[in-house]
Amino acid sequence: MLTLADPLDHARTYSARRTAVICGETSMDYATLYERCQRLVGGLQALGVRRGDRVGILSLNCHRYIEAFFAVPAGGMVIVPLNTRLATAELATILADARCTVLLTDRDPGELAGLVDRVVQMPEEYEAMLAAAEPAELGDGAEASENDLAAMFFTGGTTGRSKGVMLTHRNLIANTYHKSMALEFSSDDVFLAAPALFHVAGTAALHGLVWRGATSVVQASFEPGGALDLIEKHRVTFAIPVPTMLAALVNEQARQPRDISSVRLMGHAAAAMPSDLLRRIHATFPSAELVHCYGATETGPFTCHLAHEERHLDGTLLGSCGIPAMGVKVKVIDQTGSTLTAGEVGEICVRGSNIMVGYWENPEATAAAFIDGWYRTGDLGRFDTDGNLFVVDRAKDMIISGGENVYSVEVEEVLARHPAVAEVAVFGVPDPHWGEAVHAVVRPRDGFATDGLVEALLAHCRQAIAGYKVPKRIDLRTEPLPVSGPGKVLKRQLRDEYRPA
Repeated sequence: MLTLADPLDHARTYSARRTAVICGETSMDYATLYERCQRLVGGLQALGVRRGDRVGILSLNCHRYIEAFFAVPAGGMVIVPLNTRLATAELATILADARCTVLLTDRDPGELAGLVDRVVQMPEEYEAMLAAAEPAELGDGAEASENDLAAMFFTGGTTGRSKGVMLTHRNLIANTYHKSMALEFSSDDVFLAAPALFHVAGTAALHGLVWRGATSVVQASFEPGGALDLIEKHRVTFAIPVPTMLAALVNEQARQPRDISSVRLMGHAAAAMPSDLLRRIHATFPSAELVHCYGATETGPFTCHLAHEERHLDGTLLGSCGIPAMGVKVKVIDQTGSTLTAGEVGEICVRGSNIMVGYWENPEATAAAFIDGWYRTGDLGRFDTDGNLFVVDRAKDMIISGGENVYSVEVEEVLARHPAVAEVAVFGVPDPHWGEAVHAVVRPRDGFATDGLVEALLAHCRQAIAGYKVPKRIDLRTEPLPVSGPGKVLKRQLRDEYRPA
């Protein structure tokens, strides 16, 4: 029986003097990290937080966030990371839904303070609480069990109101095994913790890194120049940014080169990666292994991976997310629930110890998310004859135009190959003739003239895809496209702009 206290205990025992976290001017070893986690639990207990209570955290990335993410579950409580990009009303809904007892935050909580018993502001109140607290027991001593709820992540809201994804210690420990084996974590690794820690993809690597006694370098919020500076200064060995971050890193490195030769692995997840961007990443990080990771909050998140993606830039595996992680089962089903064979497109379903136990106090949504014990991802995909998975679209994003299925990801990939395109989103809009019309929103790259660009993009599409897949309309925008916390473009938000009032 293992809990999130076990990686901490292992690191405290066997890597006590190794550097655990670097956060700005703060650097601490694993002995210090373990003691601070004990004191955090002791401080929360002194505030009246008990086993199973929910503790919210609303903060930019920092070493205190990492402490809370380990300590709260290790102390038998439940951590509830809150998306810093949400509006106050949305945060209030989540806090009330989760019934959080305490809120840890680095900002003025405003009206959120009235929704919890106590607010602990970081850093001042947080540090004072730790200084006054008695170190508490973690793991077994706190009666934490592998089947206890450890964390609750509220989904990014790309398909509607957020749902609380319940992940147990067992779920997160399983994910730790899967990811550590696939990415071959080492005690010599230095990880760039730049993606937001309020999302499970931002924290997924931390458990394995701590277990191995590796180092995490924290960036408060992603900024490409600062991230590259941290890579150069601390000899970062790997990172797993989302595609929008990777694009920014590539552009910034071209503008002002740094020494990034230490990077051994550059992963990506959360959204489809245009092939042109993959080539630019490989050119920017030529010595790094590129890895495509696939998963969802509900899967803990690690499900599949394609290793050495840079070797397949001109091959048949381009666009694949590879094979399931050891310990994870994946299949593709049709609308009747029957398993499909290689080459057939259907819904991707996943089973394993990493899969959530359900949605918080939402039995209807939980029941709808599973079929015969398999989690239904809502993604459409297919296997090739060697068992490599290709994700072709979100089920909700597939467009049916004139009776033909159009996969938005395919059209986005074509548009993204045009040198003038910085960002693109493709979705269906109501159309009296076609039922749905293929619609694209494009943000051009800086320096490209917009006169005649729409016509050029349409001509570019006609050369690469069938006529029924070519957008009926392309809108150009100067502002970045809206994204969720994990970096996925909010197509629902864009789509709603074109729905009849």
